[in-house]
Amino acid sequence: MIRRWPIRIRLTAAFTVMMAVVLAVIGYATVTHTRTFLDRSVTESLTYQLAESRPLAATIEPTLPGPSEDTAVQILTDSGQVVASTAELPGPSVLSSSELVAAQRGTVIVDHAAAGQLAGPVRLAATGAPDNRVVVVMVSLADRDAAVAELARELAVAFPLVLIAAAVGAYLLAMAALRPVERMRAQAAGITDTDPAARLSIPPADDDISRLGTTFNDLLERLHEAVERERRFVADAGHELRTPLGLLTTELELALRRPRDNAELTEALRSALDEVERLSRLARNMLAATTGKPRAPRAPLPAVELRPLLDTVIARHNAATHDIALECPADVQVCADPDDLDRIMTNLLDNAIEYGSPPVVVHVDRPDAVTVAIGVRDHGPGIASEFLRHAFEPFTRADTARTRGGSGLGLAIVSTLALRNNATVTAATHPDGGLAITVLLQASGS
Repeated sequence: MIRRWPIRIRLTAAFTVMMAVVLAVIGYATVTHTRTFLDRSVTESLTYQLAESRPLAATIEPTLPGPSEDTAVQILTDSGQVVASTAELPGPSVLSSSELVAAQRGTVIVDHAAAGQLAGPVRLAATGAPDNRVVVVMVSLADRDAAVAELARELAVAFPLVLIAAAVGAYLLAMAALRPVERMRAQAAGITDTDPAARLSIPPADDDISRLGTTFNDLLERLHEAVERERRFVADAGHELRTPLGLLTTELELALRRPRDNAELTEALRSALDEVERLSRLARNMLAATTGKPRAPRAPLPAVELRPLLDTVIARHNAATHDIALECPADVQVCADPDDLDRIMTNLLDNAIEYGSPPVVVHVDRPDAVTVAIGVRDHGPGIASEFLRHAFEPFTRADTARTRGGSGLGLAIVSTLALRNNATVTAATHPDGGLAITVLLQASGS
């Protein structure tokens, strides 16, 4: 139930409860300390009056003058008979037999519920005196109790007022502290796709709220970049699909425009089939570039013997009389999915053959104990340095006019598959000419 409350209410309630506990402890400690202080003062005053009353033990007058209205004195024999007393103690001895014996041996200080005409409770002090007499001095504790009770009443009135003021202050403080959050929430609610550059206002203070706003702005920036990439992807995909679809439509329209013999129809269907295959290949590449998102594998990546896999991939390309050289030790193993690695190398060789010049060199080495580097280099013109940072983005090609074959998805697929296998891929123009692409994979057993 409490979890459903607004956070400002929860903060206020928590502060109020804590403040109530603190005030209760302070009130209890204050009343207790005051009572102890007053008790000590009463005892010190009573002891002083007892010392001053000892000379009265020799009196022969039955009535003694009272030191004050709340103080009384009795003079007793060693048997407990009252020899003299003030007017407030006309009765018998206020000491019990055990207290009388103890007073004859030394000073006794005890509290009684009542004594004579004094307002109870009372505190008495008794001690021995000359002529085997006992002097008893009593003082009423009613003033002490009244002072303590008055203090408790004042605290009982003041502390709730303090608690209410503290609760109101805590609520206002919580509202002020959360006002930037509410402002950022309202700004976030107003951000739409028509205003992608909008960002949250960050408070000037370097605190948790400002860091939260900075984090949200970074998130909005990443989302904006992702949306822009998706928009570019859709636009580029539409551009790539338009050409084969247009050619396919033209072929079919020409085939239906006038009667054709079997040879002409076969040629038209073959041309249409080529365009359909191109569309299918483009669709597969688009699917691979968009669905193969990097993620942690559910199970450890298997160990792959690198030399046989590279021999198989190169053999497929050499069958088409391409000049490809392999430089790879025989005992190198990497951690990767074999199908993904096969597709990575296939796309890299396709890219080198289509856009580069022979010979194409595949070189494998161990830059350190835990990494295996696979480099694919052609001897073509390479690509411009300003294009290198976009080389692995979908539908990006150095040929901006798109006059050459390909869809610009080969390297994007390589990058996606590499990330999925905990690998990295980089591209650079070789100093001696040509494009050099390097894939860094984890060595098996490291």
